[in-house]
Amino acid sequence: MSSLYKRANSNYYWWTSRYKGRRLRKSTKMTQRRLAINIQQKWDYALMMNDLDFIGLSNQTSGKVVEFFDHYLLLRSRKSEKTYLTGRGMIDKFRKYLLKLKIARVDEIKVKVLDDYIDYLQCSPKTKKNHMVELSQLFNQALKEDLISSNPVKLITLPVITKKELHRPLDRDDLRIIFAGASGWLLYYLTLFHTGLRAGDVAMLKYGNIDRERRAIISLIRKSRRTHEFPLSRLLMDQIPDLDSNSPIFPELYTENERKLNDNLAKPRLYMQALLKAENRKHATLHSFRVTYNNNLLGLGCSIQDRQKLLAHSSSETTKIYTHPNFELAQSYVDQLPDIMGLIECDQNVTKM
Repeated sequence: MSSLYKRANSNYYWWTSRYKGRRLRKSTKMTQRRLAINIQQKWDYALMMNDLDFIGLSNQTSGKVVEFFDHYLLLRSRKSEKTYLTGRGMIDKFRKYLLKLKIARVDEIKVKVLDDYIDYLQCSPKTKKNHMVELSQLFNQALKEDLISSNPVKLITLPVITKKELHRPLDRDDLRIIFAGASGWLLYYLTLFHTGLRAGDVAMLKYGNIDRERRAIISLIRKSRRTHEFPLSRLLMDQIPDLDSNSPIFPELYTENERKLNDNLAKPRLYMQALLKAENRKHATLHSFRVTYNNNLLGLGCSIQDRQKLLAHSSSETTKIYTHPNFELAQSYVDQLPDIMGLIECDQNVTKM
């Protein structure tokens, strides 16, 4: 048995009915009830004949979380592979969370569920915001398909985190804490500190990317999809063993799967953040090493044009965001970067005295 109703935010009459356990809803696009009743009768007959195509609802999913999330991911797969994999990771994580709460329908996901989920996520404020952006797109799709009446993400509040606040530079105390407790992540943190490369690009390095004669790293930058040559400081090269060229330098991080890479990078990031938090230091990210590298070059007098090349930025405007080189000149700069392990050892000796 179907019925007609009006939504508070719509002038049109809406038709609704049940079909094989599903609730179907669709706007008649009519403001006059007698015209809406005429459409209602036609749609009721089409439903009786199992002709959802006539009504325009053949692709409408049920309101069940499992079915609708799969449907949404199918639509999402039309995006680029990287965008799809990132989104799928977030959706899958949220689906598992709902499973724990025994929430089976999309319309059962209220603002309180999302607020609790934000607290549940063990990640940076920026990543939490990215999760909510993805979920907002999911709920917008549910809204289009009349599975919900409003998008619950629109009613939650996330802290506004600016790039400058999030990716702050690391000072001497931060570096002392991180490198003194780095343990198995020591070489990874050293590479970030001495190259300024993005965390994901460092994770993907193989020993074959190291040119020891030229004292350089030749690497594909994932963001620009271009190969760059970066100068390698003597201090860092001494720390990297000369092993099989096809072997990854950081096997615990290396993966060809973009989503898996993001998950892997959480390990050194969370480890570093735990070290800083234990000493009541401000929040920082792996990208903070890149900001610090840029600031160190700036302190050495490296021009914005040279820093732009060394950081593999496509424009000087991007470099300016960080306040933060021609290859031969670059090597002279990176060799002047602080011997961080030497500084830490010096600090520890002073403390013992």
